[in-house]
Amino acid sequence: MTDPDGDPTADAHFELWERPYTATNGRTQPSVELDLMSFVRATGRGALTPERLGHDHAQTLRLCHLPTSVAEVAAHLRQPVMVTKVLLSDLIESGAVTTRYPTFEAPTPAHLRRLLDGLQRL
Repeated sequence: MTDPDGDPTADAHFELWERPYTATNGRTQPSVELDLMSFVRATGRGALTPERLGHDHAQTLRLCHLPTSVAEVAAHLRQPVMVTKVLLSDLIESGAVTTRYPTFEAPTPAHLRRLLDGLQRL
């Protein structure tokens, strides 16, 4: 973009944008089932080297250096969740990323009572 004076660097907020289907090569469904709260983490190994990855896959892999939820990865990529899931499933299949579902403990009656008491005090 240029400003009225013809300076192509005037718009510092200009970003290249591509259609989501180009990031996934037209695929609309991930090959691995992922939940929004699933944690993904780079393994440090895999069949894909950073040089062989496309821009979107490489950026996704960089976001997984620490355990991160699928929802967080999608937010950082500024991509729809389904696009993020397709990118992550490619990385999971290659062995570059691993996933685990969060575990939740069932609430005990004592926990529920404390929660109810706290809500009533509000």
